[in-house]
Amino acid sequence: MLAAATLLLEGTLTRLLAVAQFYHFAFLAISLALLGFGASGTLLSVAPGLRRAPAERVLLGCSAGFAVAVAMAYAIVNLLPFDSYSIAWDRRQIGLFVVYYLALTLPFLCGGLGIAAGLAAGEGAADRSSGATRPAVYAANLLGSAAGAVMAPAAGELAGVPGAVLVAALVGFLPVLWLAPARPRGVRPAALALAAMGAAGFAWLASANLSASGRWGLGMAISPYKGLAHAQRVAAARTLFGRWDAIARVDVIAGAGTRALPGLSYACADLPPGQLGLARDADALLPITLARPEDFKIGACLPETLAFALRPNARALILEPGGGLGILQALAAGASQVTATVGSPLERVAVAATAGPADPYADPRVRTVLAPARAFLAADRATYDVVFLPLTDPYRPVTSGAYSLAETYGLTVEAFEAGLARLAPGGLLVVTRWLQTPPSESLRLVAGLVEALERRGVDDPARALLAYRGIQTITVIVAADGWRAEELAAARRFLAARRYDLVWAADVREDEVNRFNRLPRPADYEALWAMFLAADRRAFYAGYPFAIAPATDDRPFFFHFFRWGQTAEVFAALGHTWQPFGGSGYLVLFALLGLVLLLGAGLIVFPLLIAPAGEAESGRAVSPGRMVLYFGGLGLGFMFVEVPLIQRYILPFGHATYAFSVVVVPLLLLASVGTRIVEKRTIRPGWVFFVLVLLVALVALAGPRLIAITLGWPLALRLSIAITALAPLAVLMGMPFPLGLARIEGAGPRAIAWAWAINGCASVVAAVLAAIAALSWGFTAVLLLGAAAYAVAALAQRR
Repeated sequence: MLAAATLLLEGTLTRLLAVAQFYHFAFLAISLALLGFGASGTLLSVAPGLRRAPAERVLLGCSAGFAVAVAMAYAIVNLLPFDSYSIAWDRRQIGLFVVYYLALTLPFLCGGLGIAAGLAAGEGAADRSSGATRPAVYAANLLGSAAGAVMAPAAGELAGVPGAVLVAALVGFLPVLWLAPARPRGVRPAALALAAMGAAGFAWLASANLSASGRWGLGMAISPYKGLAHAQRVAAARTLFGRWDAIARVDVIAGAGTRALPGLSYACADLPPGQLGLARDADALLPITLARPEDFKIGACLPETLAFALRPNARALILEPGGGLGILQALAAGASQVTATVGSPLERVAVAATAGPADPYADPRVRTVLAPARAFLAADRATYDVVFLPLTDPYRPVTSGAYSLAETYGLTVEAFEAGLARLAPGGLLVVTRWLQTPPSESLRLVAGLVEALERRGVDDPARALLAYRGIQTITVIVAADGWRAEELAAARRFLAARRYDLVWAADVREDEVNRFNRLPRPADYEALWAMFLAADRRAFYAGYPFAIAPATDDRPFFFHFFRWGQTAEVFAALGHTWQPFGGSGYLVLFALLGLVLLLGAGLIVFPLLIAPAGEAESGRAVSPGRMVLYFGGLGLGFMFVEVPLIQRYILPFGHATYAFSVVVVPLLLLASVGTRIVEKRTIRPGWVFFVLVLLVALVALAGPRLIAITLGWPLALRLSIAITALAPLAVLMGMPFPLGLARIEGAGPRAIAWAWAINGCASVVAAVLAAIAALSWGFTAVLLLGAAAYAVAALAQRR
């Protein structure tokens, strides 16, 4: 129960932190859980009274403490005025962040302490005389964790983050009902009453969420710098829709002054229609445009209209149109058929509930597919005259680093290649991105398109591109079959009439760029020329001030532009410019790494200061150095496998929440099988590590190919293949920890508790290191680091 509650809370916190703060902080949930587990092992190893107390008494206290800690942590994070956005210029936020972090760690400390106490009280696999064996306790921990990973998205779907937090507290509290009969009179009735109140609260939250009335609201505090918070400060703003599901929080706001028509020509004489604002995870508002296609005259002034003008009566594929503006553009421009992919079903529900007759998805010419865009592209066999990737991301300055940690599988080389594969003869792929100075998004976009074209066999990709810009956006249209002279002439007339500046074409001239939206220098044009003229594009990427090499499925961080050469500039600007996260989301990871290294090292070393190194309670000394190498290697290895696999499986399953469940549930469930095998059979550790290292390396190198092959398969088959591929690895990953416990059996419960602490503290460091390594080198590299960590553990156990 404690293991299920902690994993349920961990999964829920990934959603809470993404909504309340920003994407940077979502992955903190894993490090919070592991730090709490590490601290619990340290506490148990330095507290003889806890180790000697009856296990049931410790479990009773931990269960009740977990429920109380969850309530306290949730209250603190909602009342504490911590704001991650202003941490660069408001030094008080650093102290508030430490309190915020430690408050969220407290429930995991309670849960981990109960599990560690069960491990310390258990007997070795060879001695079953006094109840549960340690492998059995560890297997129960893994089984419970798997159950919690299943419950997290289910509870979120029904009652959102507040309801899932309540369920976590209830599940952690349930052991009290079993253990309470041995306590004083009145404890069990009180426990039953509290459980009943919690269940009633969850039922009310679920009812309020599913009603979608919006009157309940978020049920949690959010950063004042998030788009929804801005919208709600407008006096006339009112909520039309507000609901959670397993992967998102969606709100629709009216009266907030939403005006979003990215790239709109300033030469346009038409007035924009009314719009509602749709917020995903409380972030910047996407437009729901209240106009029918025949009335959407202003659509002719949007940059992507050129593609539909060049391909009249087009069959169009619109990928992830959000509030539906891209669909409306296509219909208004004369598209005969539109297929739209929607990765978040709740967004479609929100538009249907609020747009009324202006709902673009409801047009008879529109077919809506509820599936991740990449999975649809892999499965679909139809071809289209126009494949359109609308601009639905809000503008974020590159120097802020606000999006750098987000996996964006829709803007990788492989995504562009999949889009090109769906083009009919003469078809066009159109993408719009925000302009940045110096050029960054535009260069990475073109670099990715060029590589995709080369993979498709296009000899001269530069001649297949047409790029033009307005004041804030740049649009690139790809004609894989090449541009005809009359098409380029028609494009020039379109651009001149709407005052768009040509940036690139097969026959571009220097005197026709930078004409209407004048800049001191035509920076995008010059950068593209330099890239196309470079003898070695990789060398050009390496020498550019920002990281602009194309994003790939192995490194899908399209918005990660940071280079170490920018560090001095970032620190010089701290407190002097309005930049969130210290000017680089990447550097936030290093600040967090410093914090967890300090805390983790302290928690590992502290027990050695209390008692001499190697001192044992049962007469057998152990080597502290070898214990740190072994159990630390296991913590590093497990997280270096788990974290990149979760990120990698976002591609076939569409969202981090689904990927978390798909990876974590079979990993923990089957790891428990490996633990039980260790309990029942004599296993040679050397062979376990040898096969384990080989399997991790195999998953690292062959995993991307397997995902690519199965990406277009039906969801159930995709899921079955993923679980089957992970199964052998998962079983083996459950064996090293109980094997290590068996090796230190003679040292007593204190050594067992310290091993738990080492494993947890190494894991929390590994969670942050895995994110840094993935950004720097990709998922394959992180998995290979996991294989190396297991190899280090293998060497430690041999000695």
